[in-house]
Amino acid sequence: MRQLTTSGWLIGALIALAIVLAGGASAQRGERAVAISVGEEHACALLDSGAIECWGSNDLGQMNVPDGAFRTVSAGGYHSCGLRESGAIVCWGHDGYGQLDTPPGVFRAVSVGRWHSCGLRESGAVACWGYVPGAGEVLEGAFSAISAGWGHNCGLRANGAVECWGANDVGQVEMTPDGVFRAVSAGWGHSCGLRTSGAVECWGRSNVGQTNAPDGVFETVSAGWRHSCGLRTNGAIECWGVGGAGQTNAPDGAFNAVSTGWDHSCGLRTNGIVECWGDNRWGETNAPDGAFNAVSTGWDHSCGLRTNGIVECWGDNRWGETNAPSGAFNAVSVGQDYSCGIRTNGTVECWGLGSYGAVHPPDGTFNAISAGQDHICGLLTGGAVKCWGLSDSRQANAPGGVFHGVSAGGFHSCGVRESGAVECWGDNRYRQTDAPSGRFHEVSTGSNHSCGVRESGEVACWGRNVYGQMDAPSGVFSTVSSGGYHSCGLRESGQVECWGYTFDGQAQPPTGKQIAVSAGYDYACALSEAGEISCWMIYNGAADVPAWLREPFVAMPITGTGGLLDNGPGTWAVGLSAVAAFGLSVVLLLALRRVRAR
Repeated sequence: MRQLTTSGWLIGALIALAIVLAGGASAQRGERAVAISVGEEHACALLDSGAIECWGSNDLGQMNVPDGAFRTVSAGGYHSCGLRESGAIVCWGHDGYGQLDTPPGVFRAVSVGRWHSCGLRESGAVACWGYVPGAGEVLEGAFSAISAGWGHNCGLRANGAVECWGANDVGQVEMTPDGVFRAVSAGWGHSCGLRTSGAVECWGRSNVGQTNAPDGVFETVSAGWRHSCGLRTNGAIECWGVGGAGQTNAPDGAFNAVSTGWDHSCGLRTNGIVECWGDNRWGETNAPDGAFNAVSTGWDHSCGLRTNGIVECWGDNRWGETNAPSGAFNAVSVGQDYSCGIRTNGTVECWGLGSYGAVHPPDGTFNAISAGQDHICGLLTGGAVKCWGLSDSRQANAPGGVFHGVSAGGFHSCGVRESGAVECWGDNRYRQTDAPSGRFHEVSTGSNHSCGVRESGEVACWGRNVYGQMDAPSGVFSTVSSGGYHSCGLRESGQVECWGYTFDGQAQPPTGKQIAVSAGYDYACALSEAGEISCWMIYNGAADVPAWLREPFVAMPITGTGGLLDNGPGTWAVGLSAVAAFGLSVVLLLALRRVRAR
């Protein structure tokens, strides 16, 4: 399990609102979402059937939603919790601090923080679990709403008084104002409350103006990392605090709800459309000028192989994944937060984070490598495949025998035998390892799907197909590359064609003849005859939402902005929950790269 550090979270939460939904098995595409909750690197929606569907990062099980019906959901740091119809709370995701050890009993609301959660019992008593020093020591007595922040919690008493507890390093507890409120939202180091008059009052850390709420009347308020947003009575959203990533530049028009994340914000339009703004890029499409021989795209970074064998990388560098070592290489492959290259003598060298040992390659002489999410597979000179790194789904347990190509994906891998048959291993929840019969000359594994080029040049895909990633176009291709929830193929004419989740066809591959293509997590890059690299977004991170989420929802508030207020039997309204405080969502978990068969 990845070690979660404070610095890692502070930096790592800048990534994206989720693109593709992949959650509870009972959810069916076409159902309507009635509420949404934004977490740190993932998000979850409550569907009208009661099922929960989550998307974004799944490296700690954030998307492994239990089956069955829920009445609300709250997404936090690396875990989420849902409230069953029975009043029981069920949680999933990271459990390093007991976040999944829910207390027994009947609850009427739940709010998830970074490493802890709090529930509101039928009696009004609060119960918290997980890890935040002081935040789990709940106050006695009854509350009508609860909001879990990063290191502190706030509750709303029945008389309208707000009480906070937990971390107090910047006054987020001791500076809680007196008086009557109707809602409260606990953020990172500050909190905001909504007075009965509609005025917003904030307290705690205010180094960048996040507590300087504007005058006037609001309907709701949401406290984020270093900014806050409020919903005016006319439906307009107004934000304050740090806005360097555009997170305070709310779009015009009317909304029903607002939720603030790390460096971005999201609102629910009156017609049910979700719209987000703020941080959106790591520069992963800003390819450098000059000539290359090869390119490999990953989650938020890419690497190219220069004509002189030098590797040059660009994009996200939080873990040193773009700090390619000097010297000459024969090949390069990019994973989730790491990169690996084959030296001219056939040895493999890796750099970046590479959890689970992915950056510690075995000895041996390799002809090819393919980096997946947290595992990597290499083709030895004799044709044997050797994999290393994470193998919780046996994705690194390569079968014996001789191969002439291999590709490492999300939690599965595939290889092409000398006979042309494709053999896959690892996770098979979406039948992504059930390769079709026939002869292939290459295979490429994506997040939860795979594609191969038959000897005839036709492309066949298998595995998950929620966004058409299996629906390869007809005709002849010379190569194929599978990414997060899309794939791209190279026609014999040199034209690039992509399919799957491409935001209603907004992907813009370069024109002109290309000689290679690589599909990353949410973007792709192509190499022209002149050796120039062109990259383009397939879908655009934090400021974009999934296609079916851009269709009208039932107009209910975003649960990521609040705990639930009990307004009587069968009646629920949204109070201001702190999940949104750091609710960063994510670009989907995989940075995938296929290695073309020899």
